Amino acid sequence: MSIRNKDILDSITYARRIQLAILPSEIPYKETFVLYKPKDIVSGDFYWINTAGGKEFLAAVDCTGHGVPGAFMSFIGYTSLNKIIIEQQVLKPSEILDRLNEEVATNLHQKGEAIVNDGMDISLICYSPETRILEYAGAFNPLIIIRDEELIEVKADRFAIGRSTGNEKSFTNHEFRIEEGDCVYLYSDGYADQFGGQEGKKFKTSSLKDLLLHISEFDVETQLKILDTTFEDWKGKH
Repeated sequence: MSIRNKDILDSITYARRIQLAILPSEIPYKETFVLYKPKDIVSGDFYWINTAGGKEFLAAVDCTGHGVPGAFMSFIGYTSLNKIIIEQQVLKPSEILDRLNEEVATNLHQKGEAIVNDGMDISLICYSPETRILEYAGAFNPLIIIRDEELIEVKADRFAIGRSTGNEKSFTNHEFRIEEGDCVYLYSDGYADQFGGQEGKKFKTSSLKDLLLHISEFDVETQLKILDTTFEDWKGKH
């Protein structure tokens, strides 16, 4: 390895420490787990967890690109969510995504002629422990609820954050009452898009849904272990 390549690799490795530092050091909610497996040293995917206005927020975000470009986008997404939810106290998921859409577009100068073809997909939920009401809004990334051994998919809006400015597009707010025993899942496309198996094909979303339906009866520690093991077994040397 040349000195120049080593310097670049050292810089990216240190950037990983910074990126990991912005992620929650622990999950503040009961019966909740996160499976986070960056493809490269730094990641274009990130998760965001915080509380505001008596509600619990959680987001799974997939930024354009892998590695360094995606990691830069993740910082924009992370700071924007803090600004909108924590500082400005916007608490409705659809309104949060509308604001995030404008915020990201503004940061990337996507108004006028200087258009950067970057953005992010996201699934965002907020939950009120007092009322047991769960609200969700999404850009491409869906919400999965498993209830009484049945999988319910709540589809996201089919436009991305940062690429869809203008009054003609706004995000949809979905609202549900959470029942005892419900399991709620958010995810990026990384798991389903992983190549592997004997034929080197994608895992596919349908297989992921079947897996979630299968594991939903277990405690969260077991679910996390099964998801991780299944992913690694499928990936193999890919």
